[in-house]
Amino acid sequence: MASGPDLFVVCKSCGSEVSPYITECPYCGTRLRKRAPKLDRGGVPKAPKAARRRPSLGRLRPGEIPGIRADRPPWATILLVLAALVVTVLVRAGVNLDIALSADTTDEPWRTVTTLFVYGRTGYEVIALAAVFLFGWLLERRHGFWAPLLVFLLAGAGGMFAAIAVEDFGFAVGANGAALGLLAAWAVRDLLNRRRGIEDDSDLLGVLAIAAVLVLLPVASQEASAVAGLAGGLIGLVLGLPLSRLQRR
Repeated sequence: MASGPDLFVVCKSCGSEVSPYITECPYCGTRLRKRAPKLDRGGVPKAPKAARRRPSLGRLRPGEIPGIRADRPPWATILLVLAALVVTVLVRAGVNLDIALSADTTDEPWRTVTTLFVYGRTGYEVIALAAVFLFGWLLERRHGFWAPLLVFLLAGAGGMFAAIAVEDFGFAVGANGAALGLLAAWAVRDLLNRRRGIEDDSDLLGVLAIAAVLVLLPVASQEASAVAGLAGGLIGLVLGLPLSRLQRR
């Protein structure tokens, strides 16, 4: 059994009994030792802490900044825009595709989808496709590739069916209804957040300006259906409600 420390030591100068844990005698000032002995607390030494392992981000992809993951290209949205551009090139090259919706072809429902990729005027095409790309990309970044495809097809084709039901058009082409549907579906979540008092970085005034341009497109281009545009926007609002409850991917 190991013996404990001495209860006292005797000063060699004055003979006083003093604590073993001091370096000088309190009575005569004689130096007893160079340093005080270490206190034995009887504890078990703690194991050294293991070094924290920093999480690895993996190999960076081209265009990424260290620590920040780059968004994947919006392939679904790019596909929608490229399809319209290809159809435009083929039509202007003299290829008779016969996929547009007119008053004489309302008994062919598949044209409500194919006519979304047909444009006769460059100005109309630039505005519509720019809006499709912008809000399709925002939806795809938020939910995945399926979201812009779903909204584009339902809002675009639904708008064309509404135009057929009203029967106030002779020739309806382009995706003004699909563009308004994508815009509305994306904006619903931010509109609901503003109503709840939650601030975000979205510029809803800019979105409103783009929506106004899309609504007024039929004034500048007769091939754009006003009914298809408004109906597509309403369909986008309806689709935006369930989309706003989904978590970001």
